[in-house]
Amino acid sequence: MSSITIKEFYQDILGDTCPDINQFLTENINKDIGHFNVFDISEIYRTSTSKTEMPYNRRTYYKISLINGKNKVEYADKTIEIEDCAVLFASPKIPYNYTNQCKEQSGHFCVFTKDFLPVTKVGLELDFLPVFSAQSDFIFQISTEQFHQFEAIFLKMHEEIKSDYLYKYDLLRNYVMELIHLGQKLKPIKPIENTKTAASRTTTLFIELLERQFPIENISQLLQLKTPADFAGILGVHVNHLNRVLKETTGKTTGEIIGSRIFQEAKILLTQTQWNISEIAFTLGFEEVAHFSNFFKKYSQQSPQHYRELLIV
Repeated sequence: MSSITIKEFYQDILGDTCPDINQFLTENINKDIGHFNVFDISEIYRTSTSKTEMPYNRRTYYKISLINGKNKVEYADKTIEIEDCAVLFASPKIPYNYTNQCKEQSGHFCVFTKDFLPVTKVGLELDFLPVFSAQSDFIFQISTEQFHQFEAIFLKMHEEIKSDYLYKYDLLRNYVMELIHLGQKLKPIKPIENTKTAASRTTTLFIELLERQFPIENISQLLQLKTPADFAGILGVHVNHLNRVLKETTGKTTGEIIGSRIFQEAKILLTQTQWNISEIAFTLGFEEVAHFSNFFKKYSQQSPQHYRELLIV
């Protein structure tokens, strides 16, 4: 599946002002500390030529944003309107679309990889924290007073990351955990109900998630999302809800759409590669060749081997 890496994030958010970050990222990796950085939003908007919308994609990093401005966030079947101050906790588990609704934007955000907050350092599994779970309502409306409380921590981050203190990343981890614990005490913003728009968006996100897994270009590229439950988990909706939405918008069930796309890719691999049947089955998520053969026969009334041989002849 195509993913947005931390390096691509820098290039996307900073646009033409993106500095040479290769050395900085390499240094952090060599120190075995993962990656962390913090930004001033108003400074980003003042100097960057990048776009003001962050479209849905699958990110490989975590992000905590302190927001002061009018914005809209869309994820799964929900739309969140941020009118003033809010804090957002983003993880690779929740794809979302973020759009600015005005030019006056301020606040701060930090980005970090999972390796930056390992269990051995913070005593907690990052993905098990409520604000980063797949079922999390990860956007929280806050008061002006709470905004200043969060901002005080971000300002410490800005100061510390510039310092020469030998243990600054340990201190920065503590600041990140402080933000997380503050966030977990908050109540999420209530989403706007719009059934028709939500169904359309859920369908679009599902199709994008499905298509981002293709084409299969090498035998080590394994299909990660294979079942309706896999997709429902990523989209943050119940599997029955996803199936109902797709049936209403496409006329097909979740399983039918997934199966049809995998079958389409199977035919391409059988005709355009020299991989053996076992290798093709494995890349497409089948643990047994027999399971793949039965799947292929269901759609074509012939075995994968027979299909390949007919085309060769």
